[in-house]
Amino acid sequence: MTNLIEYFGIEVVDLNSESATIKMEIDEKSYQPYGYVHGGMNAVLVETAASIGANHNLEGSVAMGLEVNVNHLRAKREGTLIAKARKVHLGRRTAVYSVDIFDEQDKHIATGRCTMQIVEM
Repeated sequence: MTNLIEYFGIEVVDLNSESATIKMEIDEKSYQPYGYVHGGMNAVLVETAASIGANHNLEGSVAMGLEVNVNHLRAKREGTLIAKARKVHLGRRTAVYSVDIFDEQDKHIATGRCTMQIVEM
């Protein structure tokens, strides 16, 4: 069984206590019917980058998405998507990360925010 991160080939590029950066090569799995990246992929990248960033700071609990907001700024057909998540808030019960998605030429593709619930394991 493959999880979503493996299925789309999402890789962690940089990770620290304040931020997380991930990337994904665009391929046919990420297209909508007209050959552009599906807007849902931007949402996947926002929640994935935010969750990786928050979970890096947690021990004995995990951050799971509660709400994702994405504004699509530019369409993309090929290349690389790079999502940069920045910690806005990390509390005992919730976390909020702001995420910007760029392409390989540093063009701003999307911006979003993810609120997560922190659940004890």
